[in-house]
Amino acid sequence: MRHSISFYKMVASGNDFVVVDNRRGIVKDAVAFTRKVCQPHQGVGADGVLLFESSKKANFRMRILNLDGSEAAACGNGFRCIALYAHDVLKYSSRMNFESGSGLIEAQVGQKNSVKVQLVKPRVFELDAVIEIRKHKLHYMFLDTGVPHVVIFVKDLEKAEVFEAGRAIRNHSHFQPFGTNVNFVEVRGKKEIAVRTYERGVENETLACGTGSTAAAVVSVLKGSVEAPVKVLTRGGESLQIDMQMTGAEITKVFLEGQAQFVYKGEYLQ
Repeated sequence: MRHSISFYKMVASGNDFVVVDNRRGIVKDAVAFTRKVCQPHQGVGADGVLLFESSKKANFRMRILNLDGSEAAACGNGFRCIALYAHDVLKYSSRMNFESGSGLIEAQVGQKNSVKVQLVKPRVFELDAVIEIRKHKLHYMFLDTGVPHVVIFVKDLEKAEVFEAGRAIRNHSHFQPFGTNVNFVEVRGKKEIAVRTYERGVENETLACGTGSTAAAVVSVLKGSVEAPVKVLTRGGESLQIDMQMTGAEITKVFLEGQAQFVYKGEYLQ
């Protein structure tokens, strides 16, 4: 008889995930499982896998693996999905904390599937730098909101070469050996930006990226282009809200809020 693994398909702002309760270690080889289950035609199809595991330091531990099998330290949209899963399926309190590769994450599940998470303190590496890509010089910012992100401001987001330029920057020698995610940002107002993201691990543009939206909002605030809280319009058409606390010119806390949804429950046959 073939072995089956129960899972939930979840989505947040266009990022979709396969969520598995792995407290009993039912996923033996997380990399192989992820590569198979995330395939759009031969598997379930998803941007990544979220594994719910036990923790001695917090309510639980979350692991996230990208569709190529690489493990990510953080995923803002994944954080919101796992928090809703913990609350609605496993009956955890609406307020919780959990371990991630980037550190301890605080989460609160609100009404209508809205989830607010406090991410790790952002670390800014380069606030105004220049990189040459395909004989063009681009001004960029480089920071870490749990995972590394490059932020580039553009005047017309629809014309941005997200895949071509994003892939070139992601693989540029300056960001090796781990590479970086790349966000193209258009300022839409004093409290609103729009973002398109090329994600490493997925190696393509995704419909949304929580840590990328956060990075874009943080840089926009630091440069004085917008004021917090910041509304972030994603490629998938949904909006996220990024709020932050500051001490002087330093951002000390940052919060990501938006809706997460269950799509369906299933059994994956091994």
